[in-house]
Amino acid sequence: MWSTRACESSAKSGRDSEMTPLERVRDSADRLLDSDVYYSFRSSRVTVVAAAITAVLFLAALFAPWITPQNPFDPGSLNLLDAFTPPVWADGGSWKFILGTDDQGRDLYSAILYGSRVSLFVGFASVTFAMILGVGLGLLAGYMGGAVDSIIMRVADVQISFPAILIALLINGVLRGILPREQFNDVAVFVLVLSIGLASWVQFARTVRGSTMVEKNKEYVQAARVIGRHPVSIMVRHVLPNVMGPVLVIGTIGLAVAILTEATLSFLGVGVPSTQPSLGTLINIGQNFLFSGEWWIVIFPGATLALLVLAVNLLGDWLRDALNPKLR
Repeated sequence: MWSTRACESSAKSGRDSEMTPLERVRDSADRLLDSDVYYSFRSSRVTVVAAAITAVLFLAALFAPWITPQNPFDPGSLNLLDAFTPPVWADGGSWKFILGTDDQGRDLYSAILYGSRVSLFVGFASVTFAMILGVGLGLLAGYMGGAVDSIIMRVADVQISFPAILIALLINGVLRGILPREQFNDVAVFVLVLSIGLASWVQFARTVRGSTMVEKNKEYVQAARVIGRHPVSIMVRHVLPNVMGPVLVIGTIGLAVAILTEATLSFLGVGVPSTQPSLGTLINIGQNFLFSGEWWIVIFPGATLALLVLAVNLLGDWLRDALNPKLR
């Protein structure tokens, strides 16, 4: 049996080495289209719609400078005489401002797309930071065990007992007090990334720790120890690839949570400065005029945020089910 598998593996390696890069891409694409994950994806209409909405919002935010009529971050392009212009279909609306304007004359369509760029950047960066930190500490705790495991997990237990939004507020407040106001405004986005990332690493660490404790007792890890592999090499090259499935699911769902957390902090006035509005900042501005009749200033950014978070959450739920072997 072992010789047959070895022959099949060597034959497959020989075929792969003879392929051109384009043929390898085509081969990978064919395997993806024949996989259970892709079948699960195209079989779920809700997931397909969620993926389409997410892709549209991501691409619109990415290409915002080319598809928007105004740069809302540039004060020189604003005109206070255009303030409170309603949407194009309402009385007094203008085709120049399809979704209307806010109190500063900013085009809401442009502001929403530029604000989505800020929200998505903070979400992706904070989740990436939390993933790197959490996966690293989880691997270390699960593989080393003993005192290292106890210290890391007790810190995680203490942190998980507090809501993530409070931890982010604490870190944000401390840095806001340390840094001068002008300097803080320049690094406000990166402070948000640090705050949300430090508040979100625990889930990654706990999940990776549990999976690592299972994987480290398997034969392939023991074989790596016998031949003298360094523990760091074993963790990175052997254990890590086998514990990344749950991490991808947590990262996808965590992206929606990070976007919502950033919006909450910006809504409370401790996020990005008003000169660089995110979706949360736009909602904060709009709620001041909700009852005076300028409903569009808060409704459109709020609907965009809700749609984005819902679509990403639906993708995360599908990915969790698709990667769960018990549901196949």
